[in-house]
Amino acid sequence: MAAERVQSITQHLTGSAAPAASIFTAVETIPLDAIFALSAACLADTDPNKINLGIGAYRDNEGKPWVLPVVRKVKKALLEDPSQNHEYLAIDGLRTFTDASAKMILGAESRAVTEKRFLGVQQVSGTGAVRLGADFLKKIKPNATVYISDPTWGNHFQIFGDAGFPVKTYKYWDASTRGLAYDQFIACLQAAEPGSIFVLHACAHNPTGVDPTQDQWKHIAAVIKEKKHFPFFDCAYQGFASGSLDQDAWAVRYFVESGFELFVAQSYSKNFGLYSERCGCLTVVTSSEAQAAAVRSQLCRINRASISNPPAYGARIVNAVLNDKALFAEWEENLRTMAHRIIKMRAETLRHLTELKTPGTWTHITSQIGMFSYTGLTVAQVKVIKEKFHVYMTDNGRISMAGLNEGNVKRFAEAIDWVVRNA
Repeated sequence: MAAERVQSITQHLTGSAAPAASIFTAVETIPLDAIFALSAACLADTDPNKINLGIGAYRDNEGKPWVLPVVRKVKKALLEDPSQNHEYLAIDGLRTFTDASAKMILGAESRAVTEKRFLGVQQVSGTGAVRLGADFLKKIKPNATVYISDPTWGNHFQIFGDAGFPVKTYKYWDASTRGLAYDQFIACLQAAEPGSIFVLHACAHNPTGVDPTQDQWKHIAAVIKEKKHFPFFDCAYQGFASGSLDQDAWAVRYFVESGFELFVAQSYSKNFGLYSERCGCLTVVTSSEAQAAAVRSQLCRINRASISNPPAYGARIVNAVLNDKALFAEWEENLRTMAHRIIKMRAETLRHLTELKTPGTWTHITSQIGMFSYTGLTVAQVKVIKEKFHVYMTDNGRISMAGLNEGNVKRFAEAIDWVVRNA
């Protein structure tokens, strides 16, 4: 009895009574993001011949991260510039950067630019730009449905779903041809409720690497206009896909020339190699200068409530390059270096598979474009190639071509050959 009394007094004095029920009791643990889980598994693998084709980041021919020479040059200049500081940027970011970013994707002579009916708002890379656009569209089109390609970048579902939209898919990949399911894509555009939001990949579709032809883009635009859908482009690879900034911007520019209002989420992770600096921009095309000002004010309100204002360092690097002719030309050369190395790895993969007489058709490896390739391997084959050959790729058979180099591309082709024949 005395012991119980002492315990009671101790609990009273120390506040160590039995805790109340936690508000977190019902919170469930969700799985780690599949891409980052794959990267962690590869990192933990001690096999010296492992090949990481999962993460979407450029590697040089030695398999190492590559800091673009033009980026190194600008970083040094910024470090030595006594006028640089760590003050806040404006809520919509560094205006010289966002203006240059918009002109790069739209074209400096675009009517949207010359008529001042465009705007750019800086965000936390392409992911933040997509989310900013999604949150704003939910305010002005609350009852719309968002259509996303099947397959697509996995984060699209989470971003638009978390913004409150119902999300559906449109058929994009044709497994039988390992190309674009064009007729089914068009059928979905025509069947969707008028005024739907269609998320389109501007170039180098992720994960398939399959882009519509220019004639197909024209038909897609015509149907979108007829059905009064809203086009939301996600552009993570301008210049990185083909090596040409203008070529990779063709679809967006065609839509603008055709009179569309639209969003473009731009990322500078891939084409500048600024993965961790989280530098991006949401570019918007409206019908008038007054509308552009109104939309900017609303996007600033959302930015203020979510990130207050964006980070400066990456934007300053990109800004310096986009607004200097000499640096811009050097950057274009860096882009060609990356794009052409990946194109070469596609050709080498196909060459080795051809020499091995690997069953099936593999020309899609070279007809696809950009960082990723949809190999067509099955889930079972992906499991075997990871366990037996230590080749890491996503379960749907998507690979990052940037992970291949002259030292591992033959081994990779041999691994594919084996699983196709035996798994």
